[in-house]
Amino acid sequence: MSIQTNRLSDPTVRAFVTAVNSHDQAAFQALLTPGATMSDDGSDRDIAEWTDREIFSSNGHMDVESEADGGRALVVSYRNDTWGEMRTKWQFTVEGGKVSRFETGQA
Repeated sequence: MSIQTNRLSDPTVRAFVTAVNSHDQAAFQALLTPGATMSDDGSDRDIAEWTDREIFSSNGHMDVESEADGGRALVVSYRNDTWGEMRTKWQFTVEGGKVSRFETGQA
């Protein structure tokens, strides 16, 4: 059973999930600090290229299964048009109400 997005504990992570699920690239980018970084399965990636490919051009969607670490660690059923659905983990570093780093990978 998934957690409704509006019930996620951390407001920045809540806004991140909302932006992903509504395919709002401008809102998503506004949530990132200048120079924000990310990794996928332990490898650092170019955040703009990765998010375009894995989220925005492929209809990415997050169904949050659980949260920990004050809402900054999620287990998500993630799906997109490229890979289908998979269980993933997401860890967020939030500074000043913006995401400075996120790490994702298979859970």
